[in-house]
Amino acid sequence: MLPDTFYHVYTHANGSENLFRTDDNYGYFLKRYAHFVNSVADTYAYCLMPNHVHFLVKVKTEEELMLFWKEKYPGKVLEEKTLEVFENLQGLVPQQFGNLFNGYTKAFNKVHKRKGSLFMQNFKRKPVENDSYFTKLVHYIHANPVHHGFVNNLSDWSWSSYQAFLFDKPTKLRRQEVLDWFGGKEDLLALHQQPIDVKLGLEMDF
Repeated sequence: MLPDTFYHVYTHANGSENLFRTDDNYGYFLKRYAHFVNSVADTYAYCLMPNHVHFLVKVKTEEELMLFWKEKYPGKVLEEKTLEVFENLQGLVPQQFGNLFNGYTKAFNKVHKRKGSLFMQNFKRKPVENDSYFTKLVHYIHANPVHHGFVNNLSDWSWSSYQAFLFDKPTKLRRQEVLDWFGGKEDLLALHQQPIDVKLGLEMDF
């Protein structure tokens, strides 16, 4: 995943299982997400569903990733601007997401007395290549619980970043940037009342 680039990151439970069985599962996943991902990417939107998850993230700059790389691997000598280092930097974000999913699986298996993989083998990451896609993606991610029939109103689902736009509680989400993108809170909420672009869902290979 390239530095300073937006991505839609998503994955699904392995088979017909659920990723989350209790509120504690959702809460624990978000804590581990902050631990693993916040150092390498900024989050603009997310939604946790019972059997799949969505994130809209922007990978940190090359300089920020370099600092994290040095902290994570202090014994390794870095020669800046070399191809080897750049390839390592590109792999940092997928590695951190992989650590998140693997660590959550181990904890989930221990609590629920199960064995084996929980997530699909490879999570998906799709570059956000234009402004229109960014706008539709924020809407699509937040509308997932309604789209899949879990709730009737977006505000009724507790495990998405939509809640962060309804209230002014502290958040690590890039909330102000998203609000500015949509032209303010009222415009963002108004757009979220419109039908989603179902093509985004059809493009996903779950």
